[in-house]
Amino acid sequence: MSPTAILVGCAELPSGDGDDDAVVPALSSLGFSVSWAPWDAPVDFSSADAVILRATWDYAARRAEFLSWCESVPSLFNSAAVVRWNTDKSYLVELLDAGVPVVPTSLVEPGSPASFPSSDFVVKPSVGAGSRGAARFAGGADASAHVAALHAEGHPALIQPYQSSVDTSGELALVYLGGVYSHAFTKGAILASTMDESGLYLPEKLAPASPPADAVAVAEDVLDAASALLGILRAELLYARVDLVRGADGKPLLLELELAEPSLGFRQADPAAATRFASAVRQQLA
Repeated sequence: MSPTAILVGCAELPSGDGDDDAVVPALSSLGFSVSWAPWDAPVDFSSADAVILRATWDYAARRAEFLSWCESVPSLFNSAAVVRWNTDKSYLVELLDAGVPVVPTSLVEPGSPASFPSSDFVVKPSVGAGSRGAARFAGGADASAHVAALHAEGHPALIQPYQSSVDTSGELALVYLGGVYSHAFTKGAILASTMDESGLYLPEKLAPASPPADAVAVAEDVLDAASALLGILRAELLYARVDLVRGADGKPLLLELELAEPSLGFRQADPAAATRFASAVRQQLA
């Protein structure tokens, strides 16, 4: 009997945004019966051999409900524990404390006062997807109103110095499948972009990339540190996307580690990337 795989989207994007189109035939070629479904659809997800989060980008407004659903799915990738940890960007502080080179990050809990950098900075919600709620401010600006608005949603706010390298070289995203490097792509600055018509994400200018050695080294350290914090092996992560930027000294810094529902840039990757993904799914089931 063929193994079954459900790729999971949301009501606004029930079959994703197109980036995963090559994944369906790749999984089918390895013997999977594949379908798409929104995470909150009346579907028996427990009967599938693999339930793979791909475009569940409405979770931020319904995180408690989404996490409860995740915990009800036996064969979820990545696991519910990983999703819970990674959908709150407070994990950046944990990685910073673990010695990972992270963009300096201050966590402001609801009810706590905030202090703002003298240089340009970004304020973002600790729970959010697609850069929703993130805003850039000039150095010395008072962003208290924006912090208060994020606190009103019940989550901490993150304050980070703006990395000017994003304006010239954007971000570098390194994709790992089954804990092993697969491909990379660049992402342009998006804080001033217009939201996609779905209202769930900001479109990005993406392009294939060959990551330099120092970026790969940092990405490897990030995955090792995250796996240690989660108490798992790297190979247990079906997918991971490590987003890096260059700091003022030119060295790579972690901006975000995406382990829950990231776009994996298959449209910017070599044609074999979707097959590597399908093979990694089989590895997880084995």
